Amino acid sequence: MLGIIKSYYRFFAPLLILLSLWVVGTIGYVFIEKYSWFDAFYMTIITVATVGYQEVHPLSVEGKLFTAFLIITSFGTFAYAVSSITKFVIDGEFNEFFKNRKLNATIDKISDHVIICGYGRNGRQAAQVLKKHNKRFVVIENSPTVTAALNHKFSELVVTGDSTHDEVLIKAGIMRAKAIITTLPVDADNLFIVLSARNLNKNLTIISRASEDNSDKKLKIAGANNVIMPDKVGGAHMASLVMKPDVMEFIDHITAEGGDNISLEEISFEKIPAELKNKTLKDLEIRNRSGANIIGYKTATGEYIINPSADTLIIPNSKLFVLGTSEQILALKQILS
Repeated sequence: MLGIIKSYYRFFAPLLILLSLWVVGTIGYVFIEKYSWFDAFYMTIITVATVGYQEVHPLSVEGKLFTAFLIITSFGTFAYAVSSITKFVIDGEFNEFFKNRKLNATIDKISDHVIICGYGRNGRQAAQVLKKHNKRFVVIENSPTVTAALNHKFSELVVTGDSTHDEVLIKAGIMRAKAIITTLPVDADNLFIVLSARNLNKNLTIISRASEDNSDKKLKIAGANNVIMPDKVGGAHMASLVMKPDVMEFIDHITAEGGDNISLEEISFEKIPAELKNKTLKDLEIRNRSGANIIGYKTATGEYIINPSADTLIIPNSKLFVLGTSEQILALKQILS
């Protein structure tokens, strides 16, 4: 927010100075020399710009004194205003100013998006997966160099700023966001973001990175729904590849980073058609109607059931996990829509 205010000031302050000179000069000539408003404005322009044209009408003593005052006043002021505006344009601040205005207008129109805090290795991977699944996201990154490169790589929205500041989160549209992923390398920064995000949006899904074991509990108390420890997960994954290589490769294939023609989707109770709610999985006939398979079920109490039986009831707060090809998942979504 402070950066936006500074940009407004650097752009409009010189213009306001020039406008003030023209207003004072025009009014002065109207009242002192009885010029028409047009002649007074023209006289002010040639005086402030010091172009040396002859005055519109011969000046009185008072008019000459006023003109001298206007020249002396405008000499440094006009030069400052012109140089400031020129510098603003040449340094790229002009384009940056209007780009920020366009960015803010675009973010104000979106909702149900994901905010990624930090574009390091983890943030980059999260962005790649979201982009692959056509999920709208906003990246917050504090490094101007990184954000400049991001603007060329992604068509998505990039906010330059410190994501531990509330005003930056608000600029990224946190009030209307579906989720936030904070991937900063310092746990204290992630904790601060989690606290701020939960305070700004009570219904937000918050996923946080953690580096230390003792940070997990603190982040969840602060409001994180899930806490991921990349080093721990990576080590466990590598060990599993040694023990069960084919199983792990199969799991990798069906997760978010897997093949283009296979997908694992979750279906919440709210997405089930009204006539099928509180019915059994058999009544859904998902396999017969779409070809996809129900491989998991999450109960209302949070218990996970693998390969649920056909007589399992679809009740409020439950979820289904469905595996199928892209075509099968698309057919399923059409059935449920």
